[in-house]
Amino acid sequence: MTERLYYAQPSLREFDATVTQVDRVESRPAVVLDRTAFYPTSGGQPFDTGTLNGVRVLDVVDRDDHSIAHVLERPLDPGTRVHGTIDWARRLDHMQQHTGQHVLSAAFDHLHGARTVGFHLGAEVSSVDLSRELKPDAIDVAEDEANRIVWEDRPVAVRFATAEQAASLPLRKEPEREGLLRLIDVADFDLSACGGTHVGRTGEIGAIQVLTSERFRGGIRVEFVCGGRAARAFRRLRDVVAGCIRSVSVLPEELPAAIARMQADSKELRKTLRANQEQLAAYEAIALADRAVQLGGRFVVVESVGQSDAGILKALALSVAGRPGYDVALFSAEAPFLAVVARSPGGALEAGAVLRRLVERFGGKGGGRADLAQGGGLNGEKAEILEEARRLLNPASSA
Repeated sequence: MTERLYYAQPSLREFDATVTQVDRVESRPAVVLDRTAFYPTSGGQPFDTGTLNGVRVLDVVDRDDHSIAHVLERPLDPGTRVHGTIDWARRLDHMQQHTGQHVLSAAFDHLHGARTVGFHLGAEVSSVDLSRELKPDAIDVAEDEANRIVWEDRPVAVRFATAEQAASLPLRKEPEREGLLRLIDVADFDLSACGGTHVGRTGEIGAIQVLTSERFRGGIRVEFVCGGRAARAFRRLRDVVAGCIRSVSVLPEELPAAIARMQADSKELRKTLRANQEQLAAYEAIALADRAVQLGGRFVVVESVGQSDAGILKALALSVAGRPGYDVALFSAEAPFLAVVARSPGGALEAGAVLRRLVERFGGKGGGRADLAQGGGLNGEKAEILEEARRLLNPASSA
């Protein structure tokens, strides 16, 4: 069993210990110490990193026998006296996020009866899963309450209690384990059983900032950041907003309306462009039809056109095939090629079969009916693809 120094001294940055066991974890060297300040992945909180005698600690694993394995970049010998150093920036970040979660979860519970049923401390953001849905204004109220507790700089104490003693205490939720419990006590606000590392006073959390919320398993998932992460999130948001303001030349409070206007204008421009493209396609279809080659009593059009829009390509083919006696195969100008095969009503050509043969030879995918088929992703020499299409559209072909 490893003595867990972080239980009583979460702010301990350096310690001395002895290697009691040498092992391997997933083929990597690992050691067990008689005592450690390294926190292993547990309870939604990631592991600490740092060094043992200058050797990097890559992972920390809490094992079933209550020992803690420290995965290293290179092995150490059994019996070695080691000096451990915790990556303090990483540890402080985790302490801020985890203690912030306690405070935020307690605020949701006190104000709205929304119990925390899940917690994840991620590399960029953390999240809590709440037992019921909440509206945005209710989330804002809870965020304000949590920050009030942070800025009052209340003490955060570590207490220990047996299961019997804990039964008479106002714990926010039922403990998930038996035996001696480690309790995190945010003065006059929250009392929870937890094995993680936490700051000594709520002021060290800095600030709690809710980023997003979404429905999740009958409740709601709330993403948040605390401390240094909150400062970085604000800077990113500030830079993004400043960039948008420079681009559209409006005041910050006018930005949402300006974006809405730009989206409406863009939608109208797309409609106008589409109408112009369709009108141009109608003229282009006339030119294509005029260049048709007569084969076996059918007018055959096989061409590469300057269109990369599948919808316009299809409209062109249908426009040509709207004339009696036409078989059409049109391709986009650039690889990977789009393809549309169509025939006039009453024709014998199997458009779907032609496209399948093209896909078999040149790759891509697609499908369709006897009178119209379309696909994309064809690769090869353009001239070779066009030649194969002409062969397949020739009424004398077996396609």
